[in-house]
Amino acid sequence: MTLLTQKLMKLNSVQKIFFILLISNQIIFAQKIDSSKTIKHFSGVITATNNGISLLPNFSLGKPAVLFDMSFGGPKLSFDPMLRFAMNGKPWAFIFWFRYKLAAEKKFNMSVGAHPAFIFRETTLPSNGVSKNYLTAIRFIASEATPTYVFNKHLSLGVHYLYSHGLTKDITQNTHFVAIRTPISNIPLGRTFIFSIIPQFYFLKMDSKSGTYINATAILSKHNFPISLSSIVSEELKSTIGGKPFVWNIALNYNFNHKYLNQK
Repeated sequence: MTLLTQKLMKLNSVQKIFFILLISNQIIFAQKIDSSKTIKHFSGVITATNNGISLLPNFSLGKPAVLFDMSFGGPKLSFDPMLRFAMNGKPWAFIFWFRYKLAAEKKFNMSVGAHPAFIFRETTLPSNGVSKNYLTAIRFIASEATPTYVFNKHLSLGVHYLYSHGLTKDITQNTHFVAIRTPISNIPLGRTFIFSIIPQFYFLKMDSKSGTYINATAILSKHNFPISLSSIVSEELKSTIGGKPFVWNIALNYNFNHKYLNQK
């Protein structure tokens, strides 16, 4: 076993993924792009945050987390895995999106998608008279549609509909999520920085329980620089669903976006 392999084996789950992504970035970045051939992409965001927040309040982690949001594919079809971990390396949620872009016009775009998802929870069970903690996975399948109208380079209006179905009878069976969002993006702050904000109002129904919420994501970035700062603020308006009525976080993001040739 090589020294590199020995060191890799000692890393936790988060560190291994981060290492693999860095190596992949270097390999892809080194390739030259020929615009006459089919181009695919490998892009994403690696996020470290003080508070892991989910659109579904009762699935939020509620403590520091590392998020890997990635996208692999071409102009129409992409595979977009979302891997979430607690800071200690324990998995929080794995969501494996497959998305297809139905429309990509100057003023209107729309994509549809589907995914299996695994939400991890610690469960205490007796074993030989002693209580032990076990990591269990709650399994879901889901689909979505996201039509968006673009007014200009700074303002757009979008609707996000998501339906999720629980795969075992002991969890939420039917979840409906409907959001209206108005991204305000690429606002210059001097010659160096760019500011974006994404306010959102959404309705959530999980079996017999439902609620309405508002949230906003703010992003501060720098021209031609991969690191950005972001923050999410979310407040419950009226809800019978579990979760804290007000949550917020702040996050440090590493963004990457590379294109490569489709080898045939």
